[in-house]
Amino acid sequence: MFKFGLIFYLLTKIQSEIKVCTDACNCFFNQIDEDLKIWTDGIHRVDFEKAAGIRNTVHYQIIDGHIYRSEKCLFGQRCKGIEKFLIEIADSISNVEFIINVYDHPIFYRDPSQSVPLLTFSKPDNRNHYHIMYPAWTFWQGGPAIQTHPSGLGRWDRLRDEMLTAGDKIPWNEKIDKGFFRGSRTSKTRDPLVLLSRKKPHLVDAAYTKNQAWKSIEDTLGHEPADIVSLPDHCQFKYLFNFRGVAASFRLKHLFLCNSLVFHVVSNGGDWLEFFYKRLIPWQHYIPVSPDLSDVEQLLEWAQLNDTEAQRIAIQGKQFIENFLTLESIQCYWKELLTRISRLTTYEVTRNTTLVEIKLHRHNEL
Repeated sequence: MFKFGLIFYLLTKIQSEIKVCTDACNCFFNQIDEDLKIWTDGIHRVDFEKAAGIRNTVHYQIIDGHIYRSEKCLFGQRCKGIEKFLIEIADSISNVEFIINVYDHPIFYRDPSQSVPLLTFSKPDNRNHYHIMYPAWTFWQGGPAIQTHPSGLGRWDRLRDEMLTAGDKIPWNEKIDKGFFRGSRTSKTRDPLVLLSRKKPHLVDAAYTKNQAWKSIEDTLGHEPADIVSLPDHCQFKYLFNFRGVAASFRLKHLFLCNSLVFHVVSNGGDWLEFFYKRLIPWQHYIPVSPDLSDVEQLLEWAQLNDTEAQRIAIQGKQFIENFLTLESIQCYWKELLTRISRLTTYEVTRNTTLVEIKLHRHNEL
């Protein structure tokens, strides 16, 4: 039996233990600390070569302010989304080389004795994955299977402003007092919420949309697929649900800006992370939901019965993302990450002539 008293205990405990960011530039450096702590002996050439030997990865070098990259990038838009930030910081980075995974999920699983310095945008929150996280390409551009700005993701600065405007248009007491979710059936973990919506539509509005693999209503749990709802239109609801996709969900950061209360479903075996996730605090910035959604009905009922507290958490989540997850802080993260990798590299980085130069066309606007 779910007990509301436990929630009040957690709220009180979190308030007494919270450690807040005070500077947007270094807010997320704790993740760099964690990702690089295994490289106490430095990154040796043999370590780098292990990463370089993984198929479909992308090799980058920054040498004397010039950027060089593997001629082939599996997803060109993703590389461009990464290079936007590299271009801005190239002149201030010591010579460095690194290997990037541009897939949605980690592609190399090793134990500590066989770890490799591979950069990936998302990884599970457990001790068996030693990838180094970088800010995903979607802060600037989309990629295959992702609609780009203005209808989808990309240009975090512009979409942030759109989401904040949409959130401000609908005051908390005018939002629809129920949970909301629209998305494809990436996995069956989302089914309980959709089924609850059909059973108790007064509590939650959740439905599946089509994805590229859709063939029949069996792929949308026996119902016709729902229409896609734009991210700004999510802001009309008080409670917004986030699920992981293939890896971490790109939508999470956007949902906070609605000034709605985010219900984040934790994954089995540890949450899937992006570089900023560990600064998001359950019960301070969002409501954590168990992987099987066994507590979802009770959590929604708690939110409806405790409107003032629910709004407070929603505001704190919105303020955190608005104030600290900016293009400037992402650029700071890239600079700090590559600076530390350069310092850890124990061999001299020399020009690899198989790589092509990326021309430095800097963006005037952030």
